[in-house]
Amino acid sequence: MGVMSVLIPKEGVDAAPMRLTEFGLETQLHALDWRVERNDKLLDCSHLRPARDPDAGIIKQPRYVAAVNQVLAEEVRAHCAKGELSLTVGGDHSLAIGSISGSIAVYGEDLCVVWVDAHADINTPETTESGNLHGCPVAFLLGLTRGQVPGFDWVEPILRKERLVYIGLRDVDAGEKRILREQGIRAFSMHEVDKYGIGRVVEMALDHVNPQRNLPIHLSFDVDALDPSVAPSTGTPVRGGLTFREGHYICEAIAETGQLVAMDLVEVNPALGDAEALEQTVKVGCSLVRCALGETLL
Repeated sequence: MGVMSVLIPKEGVDAAPMRLTEFGLETQLHALDWRVERNDKLLDCSHLRPARDPDAGIIKQPRYVAAVNQVLAEEVRAHCAKGELSLTVGGDHSLAIGSISGSIAVYGEDLCVVWVDAHADINTPETTESGNLHGCPVAFLLGLTRGQVPGFDWVEPILRKERLVYIGLRDVDAGEKRILREQGIRAFSMHEVDKYGIGRVVEMALDHVNPQRNLPIHLSFDVDALDPSVAPSTGTPVRGGLTFREGHYICEAIAETGQLVAMDLVEVNPALGDAEALEQTVKVGCSLVRCALGETLL
């Protein structure tokens, strides 16, 4: 297996890959009998920053984020093409533009994306209120932003909406709600988690995107899907999230399919919270990765 440690720039989160490494992620994966191949090509992205990167409307740093994602897409593609499981550690969720572009380039339109997040991240340039690209990656992957943001011409809209499912939503912008309805995208909010329980929700989510459990899966996990009491060191915490066990159950269930080919772990932000909050969040991040890669309770 190859494991990639890469990132997309956002203040604070750029330190997350090294923090996870310092807390022993690689050693923990070795203990699960994985061969770990670190790829630090994007550990420092400064060489990709353009001399000028004016806002595109209210979209911030479009060319810089596009350039880093393009390199990331090629790195993920290269690892997946060798049959390795690609783990992308960030960084903010804009990195999924690159990581999912890379995995789809190898596995094609049957690739299933399980997006675990408090936020839908499907804003377009018309709907975003912040201009932050970490709120827009799914829109890029679905082709909803085609040609609107400079630097992203290389992104092919090859993610099929039928192969995308959300788990854990609880802070969705009005424009995003409209897009989800119009596109008919399957999403399980915390309301469904409360109503059915996490086991049934994950079963329904997989039934939707991967009914025979025979298609490749890309798991994109934002730690802010977890309640802030579980993962406090993250940039956009929202109360009422997944419990420690619910988050881990999702990863365990994906691992049980045997179809995981790529994973993102994003939004661990070492710059937020005190040392205890950081340690708690980083340990949870490592634990989620271990569960997705096969660690079991028994």
